Amino acid sequence: MTRDHKLKKAIRARSRKTGESYAAARRQYLKPATAAPVAPPKNKKAGGMTEASARRVTGHGLDHWFAVLDAFSPGGAKGHTAAARHVAHDHGVPGWHAQGITVAWERARGHRAMNQSCTGTFNVSVSRVVPADVAAVAAAFQERAARTRWLAKADPALARALAAALDGGKSKGLKQARQDRVRLRFRWDERTIELRVDGKPGGKTSVVADNMELPDAAAVERRRAVWKDALDGLKEFLSSPR
Repeated sequence: MTRDHKLKKAIRARSRKTGESYAAARRQYLKPATAAPVAPPKNKKAGGMTEASARRVTGHGLDHWFAVLDAFSPGGAKGHTAAARHVAHDHGVPGWHAQGITVAWERARGHRAMNQSCTGTFNVSVSRVVPADVAAVAAAFQERAARTRWLAKADPALARALAAALDGGKSKGLKQARQDRVRLRFRWDERTIELRVDGKPGGKTSVVADNMELPDAAAVERRRAVWKDALDGLKEFLSSPR
C-alpha cells in the first residue's frame, strides 16, 4: 500500500468517525500532533519558508508542499493567491506560513524572481541602524538644512522626492503615532516608498526604506544602491558631533 493511499484511508476513517468533511478531516489529520504554536513572521514582506520552518510548522518538508502545489497549479497557472489559499484552506496551514511555502515554491519553480511580489512588480527594503533616538532621526528628515547635509552625496532625485514629501504644499509630513515610531509614505517616480523609523534599545533607531511597485530587478538594484548611499549619509551625520 502506498503512503498516499494509507493517508487517504486514515483521513476517510477520521471523517467517518467525527462526521467532518474529507477536507476538514485532512486538515486536522495533517496538523503536527506535538508542534507548539508558531508566531507569524515579524516581517510580513519576508520571503519563502525554509525547509526547517516548513517541517516545524506543518510536519512536512518543502518537497511535499512543492508536489502539492505542482499538482494544484501546473506551471503556476492559477497564480499566487489561489495557490496560497489552497495551502491554507485545503491543507490547514496557517496563513502566513501558507504564504511562505507558496513563495518558496514559486521561486524554486521559476514562477517568481527574488524581490518580486505576487502582482509581478518588485519590492526592495534597505535599512540601517543609526546611533540616535527617534526624535533626532525625525529632525534629520524634517529640518531642511540637516537633510541637505546628510543627502549631500545621495542621488539628487531622491533628495527632491523627499523635499516634495516633507516640504511641498501637499505634504502630510512625518506621521508619529507614538514616541518610538515614525512613518512617511511618499511617491518617487510614480513608485511608492514607505519609510519606517523605529526606536531600539540603547538609544538607537532602525531606519527602513521600503521601495514598492518597481518594474524589474534592475530597478531593485538601482534603488538599493541609492538608499544605501542615503542611509549611510544619515548614519554618518547622526554619528558626528553637531
